[in-house]
Formats: sequence, C-alpha cells, structure tokens
Amino acid sequence: MSLAIVEIVEKKGPLTDIDLHKELKASFGEVSFRELNRNLMNLEIGGVLRVTRLMRGKRQVELAGKF
Repeated sequence: MSLAIVEIVEKKGPLTDIDLHKELKASFGEVSFRELNRNLMNLEIGGVLRVTRLMRGKRQVELAGKF
C-alpha cells in the first residue's frame, strides 16, 4: 500500500489525509485509517513523504523531494 500512497501523491500533488484515505478506499476497498497512518509514518521516517498538520484533525501529505 505504501507504493500506492506515493503514486497517488505524485499524481495528484499535496492532499489531505482524508482525501488520500478516500482515494485508497476507491482503489483497495475498505482501508482503515489506522493502516493509513501506519504507512504514512513509515514513509515519513523513510524520508519519502512529509506530513504536516493543517488544523486539528487534518493533515497535509506531500512528497519530501523529487525522485
């Protein structure tokens, strides 16, 4: 699923975690928000993505750099 997250963010540009969750649900069916958060954390630790807080309960997901 990590690869799918990176592909979606590459194609659509920066988006909120809620919009990303909707995109993943459209592709994979039922995806839990917990699973999304786990993958986002791993990608952020790996330096692939950057996740920043926009407001309470909403985060922005973007690529950390160009590949």
